[in-house]
Amino acid sequence: MSNWINTVSRDHVERGVRGRFAQATHGKPHILRKMARGDWIVFYSPKTGYPKGDPLQAFTAIGRVVDDEPYQDETSPEAPWRRNVDFLECSETPIRPLLERLDFIEDKNRWGYKFRFGAFKIDDRDLEVIRSAMTGGG
Repeated sequence: MSNWINTVSRDHVERGVRGRFAQATHGKPHILRKMARGDWIVFYSPKTGYPKGDPLQAFTAIGRVVDDEPYQDETSPEAPWRRNVDFLECSETPIRPLLERLDFIEDKNRWGYKFRFGAFKIDDRDLEVIRSAMTGGG
């Protein structure tokens, strides 16, 4: 099982939570194909909206992949690739108070750089730091 961070604007995360799905890299399938049933996905939102939203810099949702393969949503005009996700009840959580505890952020002075890659893996410890902060578990 793997843990992922997916960088997505809050408005797109909210749409995914309502529809119980995740998209990555603007609807392209390559990262979604690397995910497996049971993988955790944490959504980080640098902005409230795409492309010109206000700065946000918060974790906005967390869930687990519940299907076996990505699928293409043919009902949408751009036919994006998606994965079905079971989202946890959680609170939007600013990243700054967690920076010192997150190992995947190697350079704390340039912490935002990692998120430019869209989606990437994190270890179990970092997942637990984020999940606990989002769900009130510590």
